[in-house]
Amino acid sequence: MADAGLPSGWEVRHSNSKNLPYFFNAASKESRWEPPESTDVEKLKAYMAQNTRKPEGKIHAAHLLVKHKDSRRPASWKEPTITRTKEEAIDILKGHERRIQSGEISLGDLAQTESDCSSARKNGDLGIFGKGEMQKEFEEVAFALEPGQVSGVVNTASGVHLIQR
Repeated sequence: MADAGLPSGWEVRHSNSKNLPYFFNAASKESRWEPPESTDVEKLKAYMAQNTRKPEGKIHAAHLLVKHKDSRRPASWKEPTITRTKEEAIDILKGHERRIQSGEISLGDLAQTESDCSSARKNGDLGIFGKGEMQKEFEEVAFALEPGQVSGVVNTASGVHLIQR
């Protein structure tokens, strides 16, 4: 069995009622929706990408969003009022892109502290979605990526994104 990055005794199971994966510890009989402490998140993401059932025509993606003053909602969990320009947001995102491409940090780890989206608390994870469920510009890039690949800067009404499939 592939390494899911979970602590000893934990496994990934699938909830048929919610059609979502969950985490189960056979020894303690504990089950939970969030990964247990000391999970290797990157190994878990790779495992889930290879082993979860996705409905036909749907993909799984994460992102890092940097909003700017012209975003459709220029506020976030980090800042009540965002005043940076679009150009400043792009420069910030390009800096994040360089750090990810160099291997210094993963998109998920960086999203936790730097993304203006509430998905930051889930490492930028947006879950599984199909066509027509996201903004057109975001969707076009996300569906064109190969699993594990990170996009360049993607501009939408929400701000500028890096997307990882």
